[in-house]
Amino acid sequence: MTFRTLIVDLGERSYPIHIGDRVLDRADLLAPHLEGRRAVVVTNATLAPLYADRLERTLAAAGATAGRIVIPDGEAHKAWPTLDAVFGGLLGMRADRKSVIVALGGGVVGDLAGFAAASYQRGIDFVQVPTTLLAQVDSSVGGKTGINHPLGKNMIGAFHQPLAVLADTGTLASLPDREYRSGLAEVVKYGAIHDADFFAWLEDNLDALLAREEAALVHAIHRSCEVKAEIVALDERESGPRALLNFGHTFGHAIETVQGYGKWLHGEAVAAGMAMAARFSVRLGLLEPAEADRLEGFLLRAKLPAQPPRMEPGAWLDAMGRDKKNESGRITLILLDALGRARIEKAAPVGELEAFLATA
Repeated sequence: MTFRTLIVDLGERSYPIHIGDRVLDRADLLAPHLEGRRAVVVTNATLAPLYADRLERTLAAAGATAGRIVIPDGEAHKAWPTLDAVFGGLLGMRADRKSVIVALGGGVVGDLAGFAAASYQRGIDFVQVPTTLLAQVDSSVGGKTGINHPLGKNMIGAFHQPLAVLADTGTLASLPDREYRSGLAEVVKYGAIHDADFFAWLEDNLDALLAREEAALVHAIHRSCEVKAEIVALDERESGPRALLNFGHTFGHAIETVQGYGKWLHGEAVAAGMAMAARFSVRLGLLEPAEADRLEGFLLRAKLPAQPPRMEPGAWLDAMGRDKKNESGRITLILLDALGRARIEKAAPVGELEAFLATA
């Protein structure tokens, strides 16, 4: 069994990420944070029968008393009514400021439960227990929490760092293939923006990753979290280089918003968005065409979309114009100079972008 721990270094808000099979059963990893406290597990209706009882046994062994709030499954429920239901559950069980929310699930559960923790009684602690590949490598790390709005994804939320992250690779066995591949898109992102050697490793080890081999998974999750932790430590609240982590997301969020949340999985939209960002980088003379082809080829090998759905340029620009990275009404894009080296383009040339989107 492979087990690794790394630290997200944020001073007094630093926290560990524990990665490996069966970390869900490790009371010793939770006891330092939860002993003597009330833990409220927030999970969804799909995952509750699979893992909630097991997690609650671990919480009891760690010295915590546990309650449970179950929300509906799916991106469409990452919205105010579900958040309000979580607040109702917390109030109903009289959770107080010493209570700790434990988010058991994928990105929807983690983002929504984290936002509930950031808001309830003006902020309580929480722990992330991500059960999808996408959540283990991305959304559970870095403290971004929030919900969607019909006009934009993740537009309402807060920065709120967890006490710890427990990424149990064993939970990935229950993921449908489509959701698992969706998570690979975020893994690819780290190689594309920051680590050319890691991107090459992914190319060489894709078959092992698609087979969900533990050693390959632990390495991919660890390196992804390591890259994200490095960038978050430099820029916790996304005022500078943390924006690089949004490579593919400006196009991807537009796809999700226009198509309707849940029609495209987040990682699928990000995959198509990364391919678009690479092709636009080529158009601007920043990236060699062969590099864009290499990225696109990897996505296709991973059975991820490298082409977006057909959308009118006006719909693209309207959705992209609401992106959180934008400044003074100008669209910010994350583009590539090479695989492994990204840049923040704070004022994407509108004429070029419109012409590009017309043929996307």
